[in-house]
This record gives sequence, C-alpha cells and structure tokens, in this order.
Amino acid sequence: MNWFIERLSMLPNTLLLAWGWQRRGLCLACGAATALALPPFHLSPVLLLTFPCLVWLLDGALESGGNAARRAKTGFVLGWLFGTGYFLASLWWIGAAFLVEADRFAWLMPIAVLAMPVGLALFTAIGVSLAAVFWTDQFRRILLLAACLTLADWVRGHVLTGFPWNAFGYGVSGQLALAQSASLVGIYGLTFLVVAIAASPAVLADTRPVSQRLSVLAFAGAVLLVMAGYGVARLAGAQTTFTELDIRVVQPAIAQEDKWRPELRDEIFQTYLDMSEAPLGGSARVGGHRLIVWPESAVPFLLTQEPGALFRISNALGDNAELVTGAVRAELGANGPEYYNSIYLIDGDGTVNGIYDKVRLVPFGEFLPLESLLEKIGLTNLAGPLSGFHAGYQRRVLTTSEGFSFLPLICYEIIFPGVISRQSDRPDYILNVTNDAWFGRTPGPLQHFMQARMRAIETGLPVVRAANTGISAVVDAKGAVLEQLEIFEKGIIDTKLPQRLGKTLYGKTGDVPVLVISILLVIFAAFSQYNRDSR
Repeated sequence: MNWFIERLSMLPNTLLLAWGWQRRGLCLACGAATALALPPFHLSPVLLLTFPCLVWLLDGALESGGNAARRAKTGFVLGWLFGTGYFLASLWWIGAAFLVEADRFAWLMPIAVLAMPVGLALFTAIGVSLAAVFWTDQFRRILLLAACLTLADWVRGHVLTGFPWNAFGYGVSGQLALAQSASLVGIYGLTFLVVAIAASPAVLADTRPVSQRLSVLAFAGAVLLVMAGYGVARLAGAQTTFTELDIRVVQPAIAQEDKWRPELRDEIFQTYLDMSEAPLGGSARVGGHRLIVWPESAVPFLLTQEPGALFRISNALGDNAELVTGAVRAELGANGPEYYNSIYLIDGDGTVNGIYDKVRLVPFGEFLPLESLLEKIGLTNLAGPLSGFHAGYQRRVLTTSEGFSFLPLICYEIIFPGVISRQSDRPDYILNVTNDAWFGRTPGPLQHFMQARMRAIETGLPVVRAANTGISAVVDAKGAVLEQLEIFEKGIIDTKLPQRLGKTLYGKTGDVPVLVISILLVIFAAFSQYNRDSR
C-alpha cells in the first residue's frame, strides 16, 4: 500500500515535468482512459484521475508563460490529443457499419474510424485552447476548464447539424442517482459539473496552503453529495405509476444483411405480423386498448404502395390496437420520387392517422453533405447504403385514438437534448424507433440507449423504444428501465405506459443558464488576465 501511495504522489510531478512526445502521448492516453466512464464499462471514478491529469499536463505546458497565441496553440494541441483519445476509444465501433456491405464500404472503415474522432476532437481542442489563453495557477482554472469544455460540447451538438454523442456529462450516466441532476441542468450542465468535480483533485499538487487545497476538495465533494442526495431523493420520491394504455414493443432481431433482401420481404413482414398477434404477456390486459410499436424502417417496402399491406396489418391489429411503425415513405417531387425515413401511426382498420418524417438525418448515412461539391471531385461513394433521404420539415407530436400523445424520434434524433423544450405541446411520452443492427455487439447500441434514458431524465417523460435489434425498452420518467430486450434478442415487451412527471427545471429553462454561467466564467477569467497583465 505504501508503495502504491508513493507512486500515486509522484504522478503530478511526472505530468508537470513531461515534455515533447511524452506529454502528447500522456494526453492522448488520458483522453482514451476517460472513455471508460461510458458504456459498457461505466467506470465513472476514472474521471477523478483523467481530468486532474489533463490539468497537470496543461500546468506543465503553460508554466513557462508566453503570449496568448502561444498559449492558445499549446492548449489546442493538448486538447486535440485528449479529445482524439477520448473519441477514438469511445467511437471505434462506427467501423462495424462499413462491414455490413463490406464489398462496397469496407475500404472506408479505417477512414471513418480515424476521421470522425479526429474531427470531433477539434471541438475539445478549441475549448481547451480557450481555457489555456486565460490559464492561471489559481483554483479557478478548474472552473474555467469546465466552462470551456461545456461550451465546446454545446457547440459540437449544434454546428454542422450537430453531433452531441458522448458529451462529457455522460460520464456519470451509469450512476442513475447522479444522472438525475440532468433534470435540473441538462446534459451540458452535467458536463460542467462532471468536469469541475472530477478535475478538482488537481489542486492537491498546487503550492497553495494545505487548508485552501482541502477547502476546494471539500467544496467539490459537497457538490457531489448534493447531486447524489438530490438523485436519491428524486428516485425515492413518487413511485412510478402507469396509464391505461397497454404497450407492445416488437424486436425481431433481423440481421442487417438480410433486412433489405427482396426475396425475404414477405417473410420479414410476416414476422412482424406474427409477433404483433402473439399471446399477451407482462401486465397487458385482455381486451384493453394496445399500442404496438415496430422499429425504424420495419416495413421492408413502401408501405402505401404495396397492395394488401395495410389490410394485413388491420387483420393483425384487430379493433382494440393501433400500430406505430418505421417505414420508408415516398412522394413525388419536382425531380422525381423523394424518399423519407418516416413513422406511420395506423389505426386498427388500416387507416393511416399520422405520419412523421425524420428531421435530423445522419450525415453520410442518410444524406451526403456538400453533395454537389463531392460529386465534382468523384467522392459520392462516401455516402452510406441508405443515402438519398430527404429531411422532414419539422417535428410534430402524434396522438393515438385514445388521446395519448407522443413525440416520435427516429434513431439518432434521440441523442439531441432540449428537443422537448422546443415543442409547444408537451406529449405524454417520447417514442424512439431505431435500428442498431449496423453496429453489432459493440458499445454503440449501449451508448445510444444511454442517451435515450438521459432524455427521459431531462424531460420527465417516459421513453418507449423499439429497435430492430439493439436495446428495445420502456423507461420511466426518471430514466429507470422497466422492461428491456438485449442486443440480438428476439422478443416482445408487454407493459403499460408509465405516467409522465411534471415539467422539469431543465424542460423550462433549456441550456440557457449553463451557457450564461460558462460564458460569464470565461469573461471573468479574461478580465482577471487583463488585470494581471496591466500591472
């Protein structure tokens, strides 16, 4: 034990004195280790090591001072390396999608696996670079780093259609009590709290009096205890209650390479019908009104253009059921057919009562950004096998015949926080259909589901999730999983729809408070730097 403590006490000095490629390698490794806090590991305590290490590496690199441009460059390089390690370790699984049609797309796998982390790390680099400009040996550098990384995460979630996947706040997603704070501050607020608390042990290596260093740690610990206490109290509060709407979630676990084979179309469709008609289980009531949910693009053809499809669906549903299903939709545009990744709400008599078209499409998966430019340079092959979709015009709430309203979100639309706060009518629940078969047994489907659960906590709304395969589940308004099917598990979930909770604080305020606080902290650091330089 003494040997371990001795080695641990040497860590700050090792990082402070690191230089050149040693410093860069350590920064890359720290970023990679940070990904251990995410699914499937959920090792949140690792953040108490990796973020202090980042602070010590910055302390050592910026100790010699220099002008603002030099400090910004140093921070940019270290931030980019930390971000590259983090995103490479947490997003390597995207390469699995390029192996589904390996003959066409396997050559793109190494490019995608490297290019995406490198690109996303630029946002982390900009955040750390901004912090480096105003870096100091004072305690407030911890808050400055938290503020700058929070702003970087927020910008990453909005620029170029946005990709907020694995924001640093998800580092506590495996600790349900701590994650409850998202109902107050959202995922970006969690990023601020997680970075500030996790980085606070870095003050142990400061030259300030011991009492001051311990005060900082005590304050950080107190905030952590308040977060945990709030989470425990929220989870132990009002017990989950249920509505009178029965839900059946269908997960057929169809292999991605079989999903669009023409000769299997009728077999796949019949699988859905058979699973929809299977005997009731769970808490479902015989004769009760039931909503059956099929996953994203479940129907392997154009639903409204296939003779008899709606009739077969109506026979399977009967009089007391409705169906929500993902399906490709086509309509005639100025230049021919236009295709949409859609959700249909179908009544028991086969009538289509509502349609939602996916608004946020997956870049390079469902559409090709800068298509005209890429066509000129011959890079249209960068688009995935499902490219060519058009985006819907706006999100809309759909309502069943029994009066239960839901916000439909298709696949990765669920990863965007704040979506409910932009709806004029608050729905009863969120309905998420997806197909994570592209990514096999990798961390991808687990991370996707983690983010769906966070939307429940942020909004106080239950989430009903149907995946072709991935993780199908029913999640209550506190993010607790009530029913779940695992990856590649063929099965059915029969349960009642959980009640929603009252509107959360985050649902009322959105990201504005955490953005204002973060910006004010940066401004304060800038004024402090100006006052020091003017002396």
